[in-house]
Amino acid sequence: MPAPHRPGLRVDARLTIPESELSWRFSRSSGPGGQGVNTADSRAELVWSVEDSAVLSEAQRDRLLDRLGGRMVDGALTITASEHRSQLRNRDAARARLAALVADALRPPSPPRRPTRPTRGAEERRLQAKKRRTDVKRLRRPPAD
Repeated sequence: MPAPHRPGLRVDARLTIPESELSWRFSRSSGPGGQGVNTADSRAELVWSVEDSAVLSEAQRDRLLDRLGGRMVDGALTITASEHRSQLRNRDAARARLAALVADALRPPSPPRRPTRPTRGAEERRLQAKKRRTDVKRLRRPPAD
């Protein structure tokens, strides 16, 4: 039975990576599988070239290169999946991992925290607690004659 046709890898509502930009490599996997591990190429490697992608805007490309640059080799992002015994499940795991990684990297940065001042009550409670600690430590000292 042929594999279902996939138009591409949907990252979010605005971005779908076409299947033509994804390339696969398969190799023998370690882990569970017994003797089958020695014969089946179940480990899946998914490679997507961010630099050569036609679906990314320049801002998206820059953000991905900036945030995922440490994971890339020559502008290509590689995802490896070998946790399942079957190649098909490893392929699905790699696709899901790539989509989650790219979606997370494309998310805009959170706004910077606006500094706030402690309330007057918080300041007073802090100073009262310091005074109590001072008194406790003073009582522990030997009496000064």
